Order: sequence, then structure tokens, then C-alpha cells
Amino acid sequence: MSPRNAAVLVLEDGRTFRGEAYGATGASLGEVVFSTAMTGYQETLTDPSYHRQIVVQTAPQIGNTGWNDEDDESSRIWVAGYVVRDPARTPSNWRSKRSLDEELVNQHIVGIAGVDTRTLTRHIRDRGAMRAGIFSGDGLADTEALVQRVRQAPAMAGADLAGDVTTAQTYVVPALGEKKFTVAALDLGIKANTPRMMSARGIETHVLPLGSGIEDILALNPDGVFLSNGPGDPATAEHAVAVTREVLRRKLPLFGICFGNQILGRALGRGTYKMRYGHRGINIPVIDVATGKVAITAQNHGFAVEGTPGERFDSEFGAAMISHYCPNDDTVEGLRALDVPAFSVQYHPEAAAGPHDAAPLFDEFVNLMADKDGNN
Repeated sequence: MSPRNAAVLVLEDGRTFRGEAYGATGASLGEVVFSTAMTGYQETLTDPSYHRQIVVQTAPQIGNTGWNDEDDESSRIWVAGYVVRDPARTPSNWRSKRSLDEELVNQHIVGIAGVDTRTLTRHIRDRGAMRAGIFSGDGLADTEALVQRVRQAPAMAGADLAGDVTTAQTYVVPALGEKKFTVAALDLGIKANTPRMMSARGIETHVLPLGSGIEDILALNPDGVFLSNGPGDPATAEHAVAVTREVLRRKLPLFGICFGNQILGRALGRGTYKMRYGHRGINIPVIDVATGKVAITAQNHGFAVEGTPGERFDSEFGAAMISHYCPNDDTVEGLRALDVPAFSVQYHPEAAAGPHDAAPLFDEFVNLMADKDGNN
């Protein structure tokens, strides 16, 4: 490898992984995490929940289908850096417009290829997600200096990031066909497929900036309120929690996913904590306590709500329960309020590129709104 192409991934514990530059060259800092998804890298890269994270793909070859102009989940790539083992030399797909490498360069995303991602993933599982940096080109320096630079970067615990990714102004995604419901969606880092899934069910979605208050929500006279996915530590999301509590007080039907699950949890009085290495991928099992059914789900979270599977607890808004959990580690994967119309899940029912086991949760939200309005 020529020095011109040399790159290094440096972890805060001093471990280094050498490879070659992939995408843009330079330096990039973030929390290193791994995704077990075998497909859907374009959706992963454009998911706002990955803001300020360096993503390691456990799938050995990435980039086979190139990059198209239809599958983005937001307006840009959000990852802080990208780590792959074997990048495709030539993309092959009828929708491909350019290679993944080209798009990373276009959006100034620093990456590294040729890394033993299996060893790296095992290291993260053993030591936990941690601060890291990718360095190439002019960003290369003495290893010790790079380690110190990584250790000086901000940690993910305590990071308030949803404000970085929220929409600057309200926008509306109309219902497909007859409009049946109006939903106010608080944008904590919403993915494009979420309003599409609601649109297909006759929902007109008003996507609101994170700074919106309960007055902004009520002005829409919504049938329901949605809390989106997003990045950062839920302990910092005081405004979103306060707004959620106001929604619960008014008994408006509420549905939250991912970060929104953690927001609802905190609004119900539960604590949250940082996981050792999180859940990221599109092949993670979840059990519904009420039915015992298992869904294979898409997930991307490094924080979770405190609780145990099936636990019932009291809140200011009445009884609630832990409705879903992950059998791999008993992590809380869903909440349900029993005295007000609110529920949430930690995973992604809007999953693109799949799986689709959880898509019926949007139908459950529709039913909740219909029950509230006496329409069924």
C-alpha cells in the first residue's frame, strides 16, 4: 500500500487497525459501533440516528449495488466515518448511479477499507463502543498523537444531538388517497420511510422541528402524535420529554419508535442507560410479551430504557408496562401505557431495507387513533 492510500482507525483504548483510504481522506472522530446488517448500507449511512458515529459493517463486502438516488433516508449521509473490509470494485445494479466510494467522496465522509472487521467487531463487543477516529492523507500523524486526539473527543454519553438533525421548518407529507388522520410528528431524526408508511395508511403527517411546543402540536388538531428515531443520549432530551408529558396529559394517541421509545420511557418516569455496544442491524429478535410472538427487527440504538420483560409499573399517567424485549439480552424493546393511549417500540417498523415483521405497528397506531375518535 502506498503512503498516499494509507489509513488507520484508532480507538480510545489505544488499539489501531490499519487499512487503505476509502471515500474522502482526512480525519474524522466519533463513537465506533458495528452494524450486523447484510444489506441496506445506503439506508444506514443516511439514517440521522448514526450522527457522530463511525459505523463498522460486519458484512464482509460492501458497495456491490452502488449508490442510487431513491433509497436515502434523509437529505445527506450522517455517519462520522465508515469502516469496511472488502469494498466492491465495480457496482452492479440497474438503479446504481455511482459507486459508494464516489458518494463518500462527494459528501466528504472519511472511510477506511481492508480492515479485519471481524476482529474489530469482537473487540467492540468485549470492550464496548468507544471513541475512535479514522485518519488518512493529511490527517495521518504519529500514533500516540492520534490516540490523544481521539481521547479528547466528546463522548456519546451526555451528547445532545437531536437538535443537529431535526428539520429547520415544518413540512407535510400528504396522505396517499383519502385522508383519514392527521399526525404531528416530532422530528428527532426522522427517516424518510416513516411518513411514507403513514401516508400509505391515509395519514397526513406534519413533521415538526424538535423545538416545537405543545401549542404547535395542538394547533394542528391532530388525531395522533408521533415521536421519531434520532441520535444522542435521551437523558439530554428534556424538551422532548416535557412535550411528551403534555401529550399524555391530554390523552392524545401517541406512538414512538427508537429514540421516541426512550423519550416516552422518561416521560413515564423510567430511567435510561448507555448499553455496552448497542443493537444495530436488521436481524435482531424481539418478543411481544402479550402474544409471545417473535419479530425480526431493524434496530439502531446505543441507549435503552430501564426495566425487565413484562414489568408493570405506575406513572403519573397511570399504569404502564414493558411490552417487548430482546431475548438476546432482555433489553427493553417496547412500552405501553395502560390508562392513556400511548405505546412505543425501540426498533424500526418503517425498516428499509427491511425486515418488515414490525410494519403492522403502524396499523396499531391507526387503530389507536380510530378508537380515540370513535371511528371503528
